[in-house]
Amino acid sequence: MNYRLEPAYPTFSRLVPMLDRLAGGFGFTEGPVWRGSDLLFSDIPNSRTVRYQPGPAGPDVSTFRHPTGNANGLTLDHAGRLLACEHSGRRVSRVDPNGRVETVADNYEGKRLNSPNDVVVRSDGSIFFTDPPYGLPRLTEGKELPFNGVYRVDVSGKLHLLADDFERPNGIAFSPDEQTLYVDDSARFHIRAFDVAPDGSLSRGRVWAELKAGPDEKGVPDGMKVDQLGNVYCTGPAGIWIFDPNGRFLGRVVTPEVPANLAWGDEDWKTLYITAQTSLYRLRLSVAGIPVGTAARR
Repeated sequence: MNYRLEPAYPTFSRLVPMLDRLAGGFGFTEGPVWRGSDLLFSDIPNSRTVRYQPGPAGPDVSTFRHPTGNANGLTLDHAGRLLACEHSGRRVSRVDPNGRVETVADNYEGKRLNSPNDVVVRSDGSIFFTDPPYGLPRLTEGKELPFNGVYRVDVSGKLHLLADDFERPNGIAFSPDEQTLYVDDSARFHIRAFDVAPDGSLSRGRVWAELKAGPDEKGVPDGMKVDQLGNVYCTGPAGIWIFDPNGRFLGRVVTPEVPANLAWGDEDWKTLYITAQTSLYRLRLSVAGIPVGTAARR
């Protein structure tokens, strides 16, 4: 398989060993999330949530939900319910264990959201998500809001606008202590960091890292996750870019297909599942990621 490691610092080789391709033949994969014994991920153009379950006789790949409103980013709340950022649905939705779907957020001050893209849940149960226009025809048709925002849904269900100065807000993740929120801007090829107050408000936004594409490299800053040591993993040009907690570039994994998103998984949370174009990949790492769902309760 055509992939390579590009270390910038010696610690990188201790973090990242071998890449495996698990499944292929999808339309465009995105938004993976681990549920304890299986992985869910989005196949956006087919409006499908795919279920991948490892097993002793080989993996089982099936459909978990269809249609999905062309869902993109997925995660779990602390009750283990699936949260989905729906592109054509223009909402963040929640799927209960019986398969019933309800709306978490679909408008801000009476105007429809653009097309929610990625989502993360804080330990208090509040939901943070990004809302670029990628799901809108030609990025503009039907757009009601004059900005592309970053939002928080508090535990009472109220929606709060946190930032409106992004060009294309995309991946979103917390530091292990949840005092820092990372949001990447795909159009500007950088990751911004914000201080997070106990009430969920943001301050001191700053450019934290840049992911500039080289000649002929495809891909933009997209999905993002953080490990328990505070290292940040961001899909970007040509592969997965890894930064230490201070924003120092450690290296990148150049993947066979341009990756879009990634998620921690397996019992020890040391597997990084990667959605990339038509395929699903896996990296086994030496450090665990931050759990989601019921495993994230504190």
